[in-house]
Amino acid sequence: MIKIGLTGNMGSGKSTVAKIFNILGVPIFYADTEAKQILDQQSIINELSYRFGNQIIHPKGVIDRKKLASIVFQDESSLDFLNKLIHPEVAEAFDIWLEQHKSSPYVIHEAAILFESGFNKFMDKIIYVYSPESLRIDRIIKRDKLSKTDVLKRMNNQWDDQIKIKRSDHIIENGLDNLLIPQVLKIHNHYLNKF
Repeated sequence: MIKIGLTGNMGSGKSTVAKIFNILGVPIFYADTEAKQILDQQSIINELSYRFGNQIIHPKGVIDRKKLASIVFQDESSLDFLNKLIHPEVAEAFDIWLEQHKSSPYVIHEAAILFESGFNKFMDKIIYVYSPESLRIDRIIKRDKLSKTDVLKRMNNQWDDQIKIKRSDHIIENGLDNLLIPQVLKIHNHYLNKF
């Protein structure tokens, strides 16, 4: 089984690309979704409230993700603390998930911060979804209802596109004039033909 990391900076369209692979029957591990579920674990809630105070706890007893984001995207040490808490849990969940899909020719680990978290080291190949920054900013503002300032703060926590492109095996272009399906099919057929 080939483990393929799928990543792209915020607003690149990597989730859309993952959905296309999934329609083709490829198992997808959604690391960001897994991380959100881990945030709901009581032990994690306790750790985070101890570090950041009860202000990050929603009245329903779960983490208020917007309040947490407003803290960690303003302070590098806080973001580092959060990542060190969540990433080992995500890695463990991925190992369990891999065992369930070991008969697949290849699987995809989709993550926004694949390189930043170091997960790229556990992948056999990397697919990078590239989209121009101005287009990504517009998409995030519309999708997440954030200000341009907040979007740029979050984007500053991700590595530059060119660094990631150099470290990737496949690049999927997702600008206004690019068709995604033919690009995905080309990669899909490449890995199916290896078996």
